[in-house]
Amino acid sequence: MHAYANPLRFQRVADAVFPWVAWAALILTPAALYLALREAPADYQQGEAYRIMYVHVPAAWMALFGYLVVAGGSAAGFIWRHPLAEVAARAAAPIGAAFTAIALFTGSVWGKPMWGTWWVWDARLTSVLILLFLYLGYMALHDAFEDPARGARAAGILALVGVVNLPIIHFSVDWWNTLHQPNSIFRMGGPAIDESMLWPLAVTALVYHLYFVAVLLLRMRAQLTERRIQNLRLSAGG
Repeated sequence: MHAYANPLRFQRVADAVFPWVAWAALILTPAALYLALREAPADYQQGEAYRIMYVHVPAAWMALFGYLVVAGGSAAGFIWRHPLAEVAARAAAPIGAAFTAIALFTGSVWGKPMWGTWWVWDARLTSVLILLFLYLGYMALHDAFEDPARGARAAGILALVGVVNLPIIHFSVDWWNTLHQPNSIFRMGGPAIDESMLWPLAVTALVYHLYFVAVLLLRMRAQLTERRIQNLRLSAGG
């Protein structure tokens, strides 16, 4: 990883990777929409309403994945002093927060016809809401100090402490009696949904991951450019 610690080297790699992931996401998006809206059959219990799953479930996965990137980048910054780790963590936070908000919103839309209410203080829903607050707190702490290094350190500590919430989110439906349905994809014995519904979900999840990587690279490049401009201004002022 330290081979890419040099920002210029990283930007060369990012410039080479970005078009591939961006175009792949753009090309696969219509395919994912077709599979989810046309190819996948209606659910025998939920009817057509279940199709919001193809937005909600990958968004929930990306909410967790994004926080792992934030926490992992923060840990790498603390342990190995990797110069780009904190940049990656900070760049990933708004993306993960957006996915978390999408997961909460679509979950409420899904829950209204299924549960008869927009929101309940269910263990899964509440822990995902806490995840959104952790994202927002991380971003707020970064800008709460005049010294950027102190802000990054405080935000990184919060990110690492918040990791404890991730297994709570994942296992909440197993540990507590909740309205939210149990895990139906990543479980012992294999997925509980039919392959005709699973493949569209897999393609949609791939699109979400490609989008995440593309936007992450864009945000990291923007942060590095901003830092370079700030350093040039400081040099000119000195």
